[in-house]
Amino acid sequence: MDSLDKVYNALDLEQKQLVMDFTKSHPSSVVSAFEIYNNFSYNPRLGQLDSLFQQLDTSVRVTYFGRQLHDLIDKTKLTAIGNPAPDFASNDENGKSVSLASLKGKYVLVDFWASWCGPCRLENPNVVKAFHKYHDKGFDILGVSLDDTKADWLQAIKKDGLNWTQVSDLKGWQAEAVSLYGVKGIPMNYLLDKNGIIVAKGLRGEELDSKLSELLH
Repeated sequence: MDSLDKVYNALDLEQKQLVMDFTKSHPSSVVSAFEIYNNFSYNPRLGQLDSLFQQLDTSVRVTYFGRQLHDLIDKTKLTAIGNPAPDFASNDENGKSVSLASLKGKYVLVDFWASWCGPCRLENPNVVKAFHKYHDKGFDILGVSLDDTKADWLQAIKKDGLNWTQVSDLKGWQAEAVSLYGVKGIPMNYLLDKNGIIVAKGLRGEELDSKLSELLH
């Protein structure tokens, strides 16, 4: 898996560079906007995304994918590191409404996932490990599922041992929190400090443990 990750990351960087080169030489092509959106929308870097958008001609910015990019940039600004995490509320497994704000006072990982998402299920053991290691030190998790079938959602929670607060609108990609945070791919997460400020996002594998160790030593 480690060796495959290295190959994937190298190919991903190469593909992104091709998109940047294409955008620079074809600023008036809607294909540039399409490729930027397809390749830079997962856990986007604001400066990079905004720079690419600014290279597009005005005629391209008003196309469908141009508008999608503009909306993504706005939401990326909203969830930038150092900003307060946007509050939302959704129902837990028992139908009780839970708000993100209710978890203030702890370090909280807002974890977007779904039972049908293979990479999410592969990542869950790392999240479980971090939860058990740091929960007693003031760390908690709010799982936000993109499931649309309750039975599948609950079965995955039980099978993967996700013993923390879980919420879902059961509306898949149309969930309120998904739209609010501009989530374009899962797994995706946001780590908040005790005051609800975003201190990190998109933590995978050992990155989560490393960041929590730094914050909760």
